[in-house]
Amino acid sequence: MPTPLRAPRAVVRSPLPAAFDAESRVLLLGSLPSPASRELGYHYANPHNRFWRVLAALWDEPVPRGGDACRLFLTRHHLALHDVLHSARIRGAADASIEDPVPNDLAPLLAASQITRVFCTGSVAARLYARHIEPTIGMACTRLPSTSPANASWSLERLVAAYEPVRQAVEEGGRARA
Repeated sequence: MPTPLRAPRAVVRSPLPAAFDAESRVLLLGSLPSPASRELGYHYANPHNRFWRVLAALWDEPVPRGGDACRLFLTRHHLALHDVLHSARIRGAADASIEDPVPNDLAPLLAASQITRVFCTGSVAARLYARHIEPTIGMACTRLPSTSPANASWSLERLVAAYEPVRQAVEEGGRARA
């Protein structure tokens, strides 16, 4: 049986649409949905990923459970959620193994919303965004730490503090800081 580091990369195409509406002000981007997210049908569905716990803590709310509750949470807080990549070759959920990335076209999402701030959830997502998307839309992203269980050196408290600019951007109406 191959070890995860030796497992072959599989071509993964995201089945998840962007979660947003016309009132979305801030866009959060991951790299590519994990196997658990693809299986369960919503972003950050892996129960060990702390993404939803971090967002809930920012607004002092219960953690949303399930795709519908997560989408309602995003709508209530004027957040949009999507991925930098439409597809890539990847081993499991290991962002470091990504090859042959194909970016998502974010122009329709941006045109149909009020998004003026972009945050990438992890260094790989930020690097891929800067290389493949920023040149076409002209909007820089702010890199946030990954909420993945692989980033175990970051406590939940520390992640919440690092994600505070997301809440601030929403409250500022998403406008860029001067």
